[in-house]
Amino acid sequence: MTLWSAHLMTAPVGTLNHQAINTIRTLSMDAVQAAKSGHPGAPMGAAAMAYVLWTRHLQHNPADPAWPNRDRFVLSPGHASMLLYSLLHLTGYELTLEEIKSFRQWGSKTPGHPEYGLTPGVETTTGPLGSGVANAVGMAIAERMLASRFNRPGHMVVDHRTYALVSDGDLMEGIASEACSLAGTLGLGKLIFLYDDNQISIEGSTDLAFQENVGDRFRAYGWHVQRVDGEDLDGIDDALSAANAVEDEPSIIIVATEIAHGSPNKAGTAGAHGSPLGEEEVRLTKEVFGWPAEPPFYVPEEVLAEFRVALEQGSARQSAWQAGMDAYQEAYPEDGAEWRRGVAGTLPDGWEAYLPAFSDDDGSMATRAASGKVLGALAPIIPNLVGGSADLAPSNNTYLSGYGDFAKGNWEGRNLHFGVREHAMGGVLNGISVHGGLIPYGGTFLAFSDWMRGSIRLGAIMGCHSIYVFTHDSIGVGEDGPTHQPIEQLMALRAIPDLTVIRPADSNETSAAWKIALERRNGPTLLVLTRQGVPVISVQERVQDGVPRGAYILDDPPGGLPDLILIATGSEVSLVRETATALAEKNIAARVVSMPSWELFAEQPQSYRDEVLPPQVTARIAVEAGTSLGWERYVGTAGEVVGIDRYGASAPGNVMMERYGFTVEAITRQAASLVERMRADGSAGG
Repeated sequence: MTLWSAHLMTAPVGTLNHQAINTIRTLSMDAVQAAKSGHPGAPMGAAAMAYVLWTRHLQHNPADPAWPNRDRFVLSPGHASMLLYSLLHLTGYELTLEEIKSFRQWGSKTPGHPEYGLTPGVETTTGPLGSGVANAVGMAIAERMLASRFNRPGHMVVDHRTYALVSDGDLMEGIASEACSLAGTLGLGKLIFLYDDNQISIEGSTDLAFQENVGDRFRAYGWHVQRVDGEDLDGIDDALSAANAVEDEPSIIIVATEIAHGSPNKAGTAGAHGSPLGEEEVRLTKEVFGWPAEPPFYVPEEVLAEFRVALEQGSARQSAWQAGMDAYQEAYPEDGAEWRRGVAGTLPDGWEAYLPAFSDDDGSMATRAASGKVLGALAPIIPNLVGGSADLAPSNNTYLSGYGDFAKGNWEGRNLHFGVREHAMGGVLNGISVHGGLIPYGGTFLAFSDWMRGSIRLGAIMGCHSIYVFTHDSIGVGEDGPTHQPIEQLMALRAIPDLTVIRPADSNETSAAWKIALERRNGPTLLVLTRQGVPVISVQERVQDGVPRGAYILDDPPGGLPDLILIATGSEVSLVRETATALAEKNIAARVVSMPSWELFAEQPQSYRDEVLPPQVTARIAVEAGTSLGWERYVGTAGEVVGIDRYGASAPGNVMMERYGFTVEAITRQAASLVERMRADGSAGG
């Protein structure tokens, strides 16, 4: 019987292995065809390696996707999502065939790219290429940190691997280069990549833009490198076993594949990358596989039984692990309690009492310095708080003194040295967060937040409990000049949904901001901190109550409504306080509002927002050393903004502030003029 007469058969041909692999391929083809959009080629080409990994090596339990000691699997090329959805459905995760049939449709659990928290078994949100690579590095770091902290002789409670399937496109992205260089430096032996080397991207052959020797590149990073054929099941199996045996280097297996393998007319072409094969090509491809043309989404019973063995195996593995964990908790009850807190994402009882409070006696202090003091005070109380900086720890004040450096062969350290790799740092933080058990933070200069914006955005999409510590927050940076002086970054970060941005005004607001960041588990928090010193705000009770509300009345004149409201953030709050004093001498009653977080203020009831910013008082001035764009939300059409809508210059910070109009005298003149005009036309408040 010829290959082309296979469509006359009523059941697939080939060994059970090949039937299983072709089930993955045909489910992927059918789902993309039904949706009339998607990427069929990569799932078809990578199906064999994925089958070997998921049936012979991956330690997981489909009945409990949150089992803490499961192996992690990251599909970094998220466009190949049907590969992952097919595997999840076939192995028994809570993902029905009806969901597969609803691929890319409204309300389904099978979106175009995998989304963390939506689909059981999806470990991280992928789509922007390279991000999954960095996430996988973060997961591997988390595993090593937790294993070092909790494992004891005879009690291996943390012992799992992180696997990632990566693509040509992933390895072209800069974030992947940064993350893989870091992984090699750290010697993350339980990190294993399967590289889908199909040599095709959207525009055609990867030779157009990507001709490097990937194996040599990864050897230079310090990785263990192997090459196999993408259809050689035993070769893939052996390569994975060899990678698992390497303890001191991450591994990459370069798997030579053919995009859309089996398609008579589109295999090996860019036409199979991002478009359905077409109904006729789907039919012809099924003929090649010896597969029935009808019905679509056909899963042979023997194939499903083969995959569903994962349920029995996973349950047995998890039960054995749980028995070991029970024995561990009996032998080490304090460590066991700490483990449970970390996995649950909760904080130790009474930890808030260790948050430092500052007084006038502490003098003027940069909020970055106050942040460092908060970290130092909390480090012994919250042992799963870990992090570092993109080679700026002395400037960001992010180093945990006395807690060591996380490094190759020294997994106990809590300080991460990311090197000058901001983008990778953001992706690694996301990976640590979704792995679970740790609360990660990372620091750099605010101006360099642009380098990691993509990862911040993905952290917000996933609701990661990541904390960003961004210092040197304005032209107050001074002599470093416009390249290091953020102008538009603060407002741009506020534009990211589900990201909470906090720019504290002093040391006590900084302490309160850290409390919010540690307690907020449903999304990342970003702290924006000064290089220059700022005076302490002495109204401690108002700070503790006001910062969690995003904005609060710091100073209020006696009597009824004020003539003017001065709104400020960060270092500019102390400036407007002085301005209010100067205005009082001109018989202008000014309220001072500190607004450390737009996002938190927006969450408050309208009654509270109106209490802080009474609608009747339309004379308002917002003062912030950044772009003025956006402040019209709070000052209205009648108010004004003291901001910066051009780049800075190289000069001492105090000179910069003066030259850009951030002085008591300049703001007083502007405020007085505004109130006089509004009094003249009868629209002033108070």
